[in-house]
Amino acid sequence: MNNALSHIDAQTITYALAAVGLPLLASFINLLLPAKTGKVSGWISAVAILISLVLAATVFGRVWNAVQIHEQYLWFTIGSTPVYVGMLLNNLSVFMLLLVTVIALPVHVYSTAYIKPEEQNRYFTYLSFFCFSMLALVMVDSMIMLYAFWELVGFSSYLLIGFWFTKDSAVQANKKAFIMNRIGDIGLLSAIIILFTQYHTFDLVQLFGENGLVFKSTLQNGLWLAPTGQLPEVWQYVAFVGMLLAVAAKSAQFPLHTWLPDAMEGPTSVSALIHAATMVAAGVFLLGRVYPMFNNVELDVLAIVGCFTAFLAATIALTQNDLKRILAYSTISQLGYMIMAMGINAYASSLFHLATHAFFKCLLFLCAGVIIHEVQHVKDEHKLDIDPQNILYMGGLRKKMPLTFIATLIGCLALVGAPLTSGYLSKDGILIQAFEWAENRSALHQIIPISILLTSCITAFYVARLIFKVFFGEFKIKEILPGIHLHINDGSWSFRIPLVFLSLCSLFPLFSLHPLLYEHSWLFEGFSPSQQMARENIYHTIIPIGINILSVMVVYWAFAVYIQQRKLVFPQHNFWFRLSYNQWYIDAFYRNVLVKAVLLFSNFLFWIDRNIIDGLIDKLQQLTAILSSLSAWTDKYIVDGFLHFVAALVKAIGNFFRGFQSGRVQYYLFSMLAVLLAVFIIKLLI
Repeated sequence: MNNALSHIDAQTITYALAAVGLPLLASFINLLLPAKTGKVSGWISAVAILISLVLAATVFGRVWNAVQIHEQYLWFTIGSTPVYVGMLLNNLSVFMLLLVTVIALPVHVYSTAYIKPEEQNRYFTYLSFFCFSMLALVMVDSMIMLYAFWELVGFSSYLLIGFWFTKDSAVQANKKAFIMNRIGDIGLLSAIIILFTQYHTFDLVQLFGENGLVFKSTLQNGLWLAPTGQLPEVWQYVAFVGMLLAVAAKSAQFPLHTWLPDAMEGPTSVSALIHAATMVAAGVFLLGRVYPMFNNVELDVLAIVGCFTAFLAATIALTQNDLKRILAYSTISQLGYMIMAMGINAYASSLFHLATHAFFKCLLFLCAGVIIHEVQHVKDEHKLDIDPQNILYMGGLRKKMPLTFIATLIGCLALVGAPLTSGYLSKDGILIQAFEWAENRSALHQIIPISILLTSCITAFYVARLIFKVFFGEFKIKEILPGIHLHINDGSWSFRIPLVFLSLCSLFPLFSLHPLLYEHSWLFEGFSPSQQMARENIYHTIIPIGINILSVMVVYWAFAVYIQQRKLVFPQHNFWFRLSYNQWYIDAFYRNVLVKAVLLFSNFLFWIDRNIIDGLIDKLQQLTAILSSLSAWTDKYIVDGFLHFVAALVKAIGNFFRGFQSGRVQYYLFSMLAVLLAVFIIKLLI
């Protein structure tokens, strides 16, 4: 146990533990309640997360930009190495603690109306456990406990993605997510084992803390410099690959990104939480925790992976027609921004974008849920054979759903990075720092900022396409059923309040009083405490202006294509269109090459097992049976036969000599005479 804590620190730890424990308590209560408890389970979980939010805000106010609190207790000992379990409260911990709870609350309120009453008990049991797992993950001080809650986050998402388990697509989706995340988990476990074998500790503070004994990094001009302590070279890169796999799986980065679009089979409210501040955020959080261990080569790899993933996902989102799938690829793309930002030393900007993205992406998914809910209602009412998530069946909904339209517009503007939104502050900050990072570097390094600039333009196009397809023009179902009377609106207050709250949080005042300068954000300053970045080059002016001019031009292009019906896009038979529509054929490659190869190899192993191993065992069984029969015959007729013969011989001899013991004198005299006669004869013969 650490030295005695002050009363304030002890109270802060108690609040933090309560904030983590309340969702777990709500999960247990819902688990014990009868299955059909209606909306009782929902409000139990909602109240629990509300209290957790209040406690998290209190902890945040006490710890943010103050001395970190680290309390631990001895758990067990490996040889002479003690292993501790405890809590680490610093800027990163309390930031994530507050972010998860503030995003989870509107999702809980929204879910009370979105999920059917008869399903709410099971749903909120899973959802509360999911929140508990993520909250515990961000506060533990040990790599081994981080891994344990990392697994629980994956398990919780498995339950929620496959919540509607009667749908085969949902079952396949949660299995895909679970399996692909196991690949990342193996990587994380390998990295943890390497770190422990080298340094004999799981303690995050000893490894990566401000006064860490192993890895030490410094901040200069708001940027993290390379660590001064390193693993042996081989193990350094092996541990990095393990960490990269873990991040790629959890945060859906290439090549382990394909599970996230399929995860849309779960309830939309679950998608909102997964994409905003829980599962996919865990990968970025992990990078923030272990950031000092990466050297410059590894940071370059992170930048390349993040940049390519951002571009890849953005190009795929261009041609998708499933509303939730468009948003899913948007999430993958924005996570690529965050990973790339980590790679270019924009540590604070990466976490800043994680926070802003959480609000506007949660908002967009909840808006999508309202839209899908209303279109599903039209489908059921008129018994139509349509996909309620397909934007090709939508259109003109801004007149019927004005609040949802405004909320979606705000979320999309923040996603594009339009001025006066939070996305402008965080996203443009990453773009500016990308150009600063590439300055005075090789031509290959220039590809990173140029690619991310192009990705921003693509983002503006697919976001505009979504808005125009869903909210403008005429409702496409009217073309199927002319004269149809639509009963569509923004839904109940449980839908509207979360949308209003998240819309306000997607604007700039929550993060900075200055709408145009990301360096003035309290969050950015909190993760760059040494000094603010000086606005000493032209990038700080030309990049925001340039990207917004380009975005306006791209939006106008989308308007010309989808509203004015001008033919200014690639035809659907074009190779580039098919490449985007089929998600770069990555899933097809996995199915047709990797999965088939695994199945073929498995069938080969099955054949070997059945025909060679089992065949050999069958032959050994037959040989054993023959040898056993021979052994039994030998035992019965030779061994036992010999024993029976000896016994019979002994018996015969005994009976023979017994005849001489009759007790009659004449027989004794006769015997003596016979012996003497025999001796005499023998003597004569000799």
